[in-house]
This record gives sequence, structure tokens and C-alpha cells, in this order.
Amino acid sequence: MFSDELEKISWEETTKAIYSKTDADVRRALGKKEHLDVNDFMALISPAATPYLEVMARLSQKYTMERFGKTISMFVPLYITNSCTNSCVYCGFHISNPMKRTILTEEEIVNEYKAIKRLAPFENLLLVTGENPAAAGVPYIARALDLAKPYFSNLQIEVMPLKAEEYKELTHHGLNGVICFQETYHKANYKKYHPRGMKSKFEWRVNGFDRMGQAGVHKIGMGVLIGLEEWRTDVTMMAYHLRYLQKHYWKTKYSVNFPRMRPSENDGFQPNVIMNDRELAQLTFAMRIFDHDVDISYSTRESAKIRNHMATLGVTTMSAESKTEPGGYYSYPQTLEQFHVSDERKAVEVERDLRKLGREPVWKDWDQSFDFKR
Repeated sequence: MFSDELEKISWEETTKAIYSKTDADVRRALGKKEHLDVNDFMALISPAATPYLEVMARLSQKYTMERFGKTISMFVPLYITNSCTNSCVYCGFHISNPMKRTILTEEEIVNEYKAIKRLAPFENLLLVTGENPAAAGVPYIARALDLAKPYFSNLQIEVMPLKAEEYKELTHHGLNGVICFQETYHKANYKKYHPRGMKSKFEWRVNGFDRMGQAGVHKIGMGVLIGLEEWRTDVTMMAYHLRYLQKHYWKTKYSVNFPRMRPSENDGFQPNVIMNDRELAQLTFAMRIFDHDVDISYSTRESAKIRNHMATLGVTTMSAESKTEPGGYYSYPQTLEQFHVSDERKAVEVERDLRKLGREPVWKDWDQSFDFKR
């Protein structure tokens, strides 16, 4: 399990190594055509690489074009419940928040599917839940997947970590992919952000990706929440994790995401680290140069401006017209969001802007019957 490998990697020493990278280290990493290791990745995200941002952008664009062409895969998230037993200090769904909890009925779920299809020809659906397995567990998720089959061809979930046999069971209901955010790999501080609930169990969460691989999940999405800990160290740990998964579950496809937490205008949780746009660009370029094949996803947390810009330089998947509240497309459009989106464009507007940039938005890009494993 990856938790065993993580024990061998010092957070402090990794941070020190990143900030010790030199100009020569960066140039050495940029000179490699392929087979970059995590040490090279550290050089590319280090402060020493900032003078090379334009060089990195060109390389990132080159490798993206070689592997993905001009296509941008479009997906839409649907929150089907905000019921949660966790107390994550940064999340609007945390158990102590006095808000109305919603678990969509089957009829409401179908109404949401129909409403989404009226927005745009989405075929890639991401089902999202809070973490309340007693009230909305595997049987509930399986039923939501079954109901989605007539409307969508590619089904993914972002839910609580499950057992390997539960992931396997859901693949029989049409599940193609699983997205899970480790949030932070800083084990010592993880409990500070997740004090109660199943999510407080660091090993259970970080080893969930192994269980996905063991279950034969077609695609695994991973990410860290930028704003909790030193971002360069956190994404380096994710790079270690990605390489580990690719070695052990080599038939699986992978995607990465690094959403940025923004300062709250109220008394809510304030991020400990702020990543600016140039740093987000640097990270995106570094990830593409590090791994030419990994899918890089940007959500509507990011602004329209940076999403448009990065669509030509390294990003390969985007959400559009996202609602982050249960039933937000039809049933309950005014309920509390998990987080506020920055890109509020309609899906057709996102498509229009991407086409103006020479990109090709793809609403459906995968069929199980045509899939093959390398």
C-alpha cells in the first residue's frame, strides 16, 4: 500500500530538496525527452524554474498536442447529496454546519440528468456525494449509476473511499472512473483539517487508490487541495503517488487536479498558502513535462481567463456550468454550495470560447466497447 511507501519519504527533507534545486537541475530536467523522475519534477516546480516558464509552456504544449491533440474533454459534476458525517474545517458540507441536508430521490436524480442534458450534450458525468455511508452508501450510488446509463456514456464518482470489493461492485453498474482528493499528504497535519469522521483516517484515504487499482477501475483521478500545506511539497508527494500507482496498476489511466482554495470573505477557514496564477501555470507545465500521458483537469474553481489560457498549453479536461449543491441543475437551485465557482459561463459559452482558441471540446470520448489496455 502507498502508505508504507510514504513513510519512507520525509516531508521536511523533500521541502528542503525542492528549494535547493539549482538552475543546472532545471536545465537537466528540461533536457530530458521522457522518463523524468520525481527529482526532475521537483526541479521544475522549484523557484529555480521560474525563469524558464516560457520554455516550459512550449514543451507542455508540444507534449499535450502529441498525446491529446487539440481536444478538451468536457464533463459535468452532479452533487446528489450534501449529507456528511465528516468535520473537514474547510468544507461547507461539514457536519457542524447548520444547513439543510439533502439526499436526492430517484425521481430528483433523473430530473437532474434531464436538466443537464438540456444544457449541452454532456456524456461524461461525475456523481459527487458527501460522506454518509449509512444514509447514502454503495447501494444508493449504484442506483444513481443505473439511472444515469440512459443519459450518459461515461460515469465517474467522487465519493467516500470504499473497499476494493465495493469499487468492483460499482463497475458492474457502469462505473468507469473514480476521483478522490487526498487534500494533503502531510500526515502530521492531516488530522488538523479532518478532526472527526471517516475522513480523519489518513491511511484509509491514501490507500483508497490502491483499492481502486485492485478493483480494476478504468480511470483514477487524484489531487491535492492547494491552500492547506506547502503546495510544492504536497504536489511532489502526489507525483510520488502517481508513479507508484502507474507501476502497480499499469492498465489504469490517471488524471490529476490541483484546485486552489481561495480566501473566504467571512469568518470561514482561511487558506494557509496562496498559489498565484503563474505558480499554477508552472505546476501545470511541470506535470505535463513530467508525465506526457496524464490527464490534467481544471474545474470551475478557476477563472474563465486562466482556463482559456491553459487549455492551449496543457489542460486536457474541464468541467462546465458546474453546480456544487445537491440538485442544483433542477430540484434545489438555491441551496448551499460546497464551494463557489469562479467560471460561471454557460456550457455553450465555454464551448464557443474553446473553439475560438482552436481547441476541440469533446463531449464524449470513450466507449467501453472500443477500449483497449496498453
